[in-house]
Amino acid sequence: MRTALLLLRHEVRLVAGIWLWAIRRRHGIGDGTGFGYARGQGTMMLGFGFVIVIESIMMSVLLRNYPAVQRGWFMVDIYTLVIIIGMHAASVVRPHVLDAGFLRIRRAAHVDLRIPLEKIAHVRRELRTTHERADGELNLPIGAQTTVTLELAEPVAHFTFLGRRRDVRLVRFHADESDSLVQALVPAVKQARTAPSALPDLPV
Repeated sequence: MRTALLLLRHEVRLVAGIWLWAIRRRHGIGDGTGFGYARGQGTMMLGFGFVIVIESIMMSVLLRNYPAVQRGWFMVDIYTLVIIIGMHAASVVRPHVLDAGFLRIRRAAHVDLRIPLEKIAHVRRELRTTHERADGELNLPIGAQTTVTLELAEPVAHFTFLGRRRDVRLVRFHADESDSLVQALVPAVKQARTAPSALPDLPV
């Protein structure tokens, strides 16, 4: 039941992403600065959509003598096409966000990780095209590549699509303008790590 609700919530977010994409709005930016990451997957998603359209036409011809099956197959193809468009739309309207105090790393509608800036130990631009799963690491490639690497001073909690918790100390992700993101992030991290802590309340 919980899994079904998670899947339903995810699909609602995808449909909402299509709507936001259509009206040229972005989600969750607020007073922060958004950094996109969807450019690297646009061609691939277009290719997937084209394949679904061609398959739908071909199967419609092959199943013309079986109208009930033809309609069922057509609905499945429409659903798949909506999911593909929704995945890309969600990636466009949900960019990474650098705000006062945190970096919000996102991928479509299923990853949303907030990292307090003071927990970032090192940040660098690093192009990687291979990623092996390792304990304590989170890789979020787009088009099979990541361009920014964060090393954390202490772990942060990342929750998977189905809600399982993972503590990560190294995060790799993709940004279309990775140089701009790193240039903006480095001084923000330095400021966060050197900011004086709040003074404790003194007894009256």
